[in-house]
Amino acid sequence: MDQMTYLNDLLARHEELFYHELSDCAGWKTEFIGIDYIQSKGIKGKTPAEIIEGCAKAITADGLAKSVAYAIAGNDILLCLDVAGCAHLPKEITLTKRGIKPYNCLIANMINDRLIEVLGFETAYVAHIHVDGGASRCRIQVAIYENPSKIGAVSDWAEEIRRLDATNGWKKVTA
Repeated sequence: MDQMTYLNDLLARHEELFYHELSDCAGWKTEFIGIDYIQSKGIKGKTPAEIIEGCAKAITADGLAKSVAYAIAGNDILLCLDVAGCAHLPKEITLTKRGIKPYNCLIANMINDRLIEVLGFETAYVAHIHVDGGASRCRIQVAIYENPSKIGAVSDWAEEIRRLDATNGWKKVTA
């Protein structure tokens, strides 16, 4: 077993245990996993696009993913991420095989942390992860709330993603 397989297996077990934790509080704490790495990169920016692209460049430069494509949609509260060749994909596949719906994306955690800490966003969280092991990628839907007035905004996220796919509205970022 190589080192990355070992580490992904550890993370998968950790997330599985948190998933089954009875109070339903532990799973939310996993949103802090991965942020130490991105904080060490000193990502700066004045807009969400600058932050997301800065994070994606650091992530791909260090080989944590091959590429990160993104789009902001749905009244500016939906951050869509398409992460290809992620080092953590085996963790998501393992969880899925164990009957656990993946709920924690380290790449999204990193971007969320920078949106909150650098731009002062009110909150951000992973809403949905679609794992496509065959294509070696994940599509992640992240709720991002710049300020309290955005909380409660509604849009049809499935329709937003169909529109992004149809119009090639994704911005792909690599190192």
